Amino acid sequence: MITSRPGGRGTRLQLSCRPRPRGVNAPLCPFAVDFLYCDLASLRSVQLFVDAFKKKNLPLHVLVNNAGVMMVPQRKTADGFEEHFGLNYLGHFLLTHLLLDTLAQSGRAGHSARVVSVSSATHYVGDLDLDDLQSSTCYSPHRAYAQSKLALVLFTYHLQGLLAAQGHHVTANVADPGVVNTDLYRHVFWGTGLLRKLMMSWCFFKTPDEGAWTSVYAAVAPELEGVGGRYLYNERETESLAVTYDPELQRQLWARSCLMAGVPDVTPDARRAQPARHEDEALGPAPAGL
Repeated sequence: MITSRPGGRGTRLQLSCRPRPRGVNAPLCPFAVDFLYCDLASLRSVQLFVDAFKKKNLPLHVLVNNAGVMMVPQRKTADGFEEHFGLNYLGHFLLTHLLLDTLAQSGRAGHSARVVSVSSATHYVGDLDLDDLQSSTCYSPHRAYAQSKLALVLFTYHLQGLLAAQGHHVTANVADPGVVNTDLYRHVFWGTGLLRKLMMSWCFFKTPDEGAWTSVYAAVAPELEGVGGRYLYNERETESLAVTYDPELQRQLWARSCLMAGVPDVTPDARRAQPARHEDEALGPAPAGL
């Protein structure tokens, strides 16, 4: 989360995390770094985090939804949701929903606030089962992870439609970091430890710094000013899975997410209030090939 003091003075980086992250050295940063506790696997923790952040009375220019787990054994969040769906998706859904008013107040013409949700190429093999979002019928760690990343893309595209309909100076895009050498892969079976080391040394694995490039690009690139509803990979726009462009599937997932998170669904009101302009103009140029 990138914020600033009232009046635009003093850029600040707000990190929402469970333990204070190791390796983040504030003196090395060119701006202030603040830490607030937030457990995305707990809806109550998300609400408490938002309450604490809003008490700071700071604008919010960029929100990056980046927390997650990958291919973990079947287990549930504090609220009873399957962990991939609850942490990777629903926690970010609620966080974004609760911060939309601050984002809308912070954005202005020529300087839009931005929401960046980090998905994965795994979404291309995902399948959103609206009748079994908790993967309770037949649990597969890979399928549950892919579904959570697919949900993030659908959520982002629907969010961008709502923001454009309401005339807010806020954009929402998806960032795909690629395959990054992090601890997320600790639950993936690699065989021997030597094989894992060899795999991680291959050129198609990015370093954590390289994996962050696309998210940073989505957050600050001048050419993305006012442009939303995009899937970005290697700092370029690309197409996501075809089903992610289905507005009805986007709407259904959004409605169910509102019910699970206990927040109102503003979709009908936003659509009625949509300005008299073509939606493609509100969202920017259409992705190539569409």
